[in-house]
Amino acid sequence: MSGPHPLNQAVIAQILHDLRNGQLRKVRALGFEDQDLEALKQPATASVLANAGVSWCSVIVSRHVLRNLIRQVGDVEKEVLEVDRLLRLGASTEMITRFFGLSHQEVGLRRAVIGLTGRKGRHPVLTEQQDADLWEAWSAEIKKRGVARDDATAMLAVAADLAESTDIPLAVVWAAIQGWVSERLF
Repeated sequence: MSGPHPLNQAVIAQILHDLRNGQLRKVRALGFEDQDLEALKQPATASVLANAGVSWCSVIVSRHVLRNLIRQVGDVEKEVLEVDRLLRLGASTEMITRFFGLSHQEVGLRRAVIGLTGRKGRHPVLTEQQDADLWEAWSAEIKKRGVARDDATAMLAVAADLAESTDIPLAVVWAAIQGWVSERLF
């Protein structure tokens, strides 16, 4: 004789959990009717169903939900790569928190994982020449890409590319851009 079917056990455990937490709609959505739920109030009934050697339920895969979840895996991987890139380019913790919702501790952990050491003190201030060069490159790039003043995500992408090409820390580039945007210089 074979042992209890694992799917039965999983379904019973989930149903009992949902019932204890008042999730009656979830249980009904699985196909249980009121008389089934009444019977499940008896521990002996729940035990018989959980320990049955034959499966009395089946699994149906929701393709739409499955595909969305699979897509999210790719999105998470892209986000991890983007956070790592921004940190390597000199993004501040505040920037990563704002755009990706990571806590200061999570940002610190990401820095440690990718081997970035803590920076002492403030970022350097731009020279007049650096500021002028950065302004020229930034204004040309936002026009080329058609970036709107209030599109912070697109502005961050431009800032990251400029930090990469100029070797200026991203936090410094971002601060300059934020100043220009607030002054409505474009």
